[in-house]
Amino acid sequence: MQISTLFNAPAPARVGVAVVEFSKGARTNWHSHPLGQVLLVTEGQGWTQCEGGEKTVINPGDLIWCNCGKRHWHGATAESAMKHVAVQEALDGKPVDWFEAVSDEDYLA
Repeated sequence: MQISTLFNAPAPARVGVAVVEFSKGARTNWHSHPLGQVLLVTEGQGWTQCEGGEKTVINPGDLIWCNCGKRHWHGATAESAMKHVAVQEALDGKPVDWFEAVSDEDYLA
């Protein structure tokens, strides 16, 4: 996974934008965003899952809202690389809280 920051607004604004590229089989750890996150898939095919929910296929053009404070993960499928643009705000300077790795069992379920 490669994260390329495109923009972080100067204070008092708190929005940031990044492009995230995933190789086949790559995914984030479980994480949450205190003020939510928008993902715009630009290439390939991926999966995303909110904790306790179903894994969802995401494709180019899909716009995904990751709820505030809800644990989730996203990444490429096992067969396809995937790229998305991520937009999120920081709360007290922090846009994300990272947790444990997504198990192969959860990823492939």
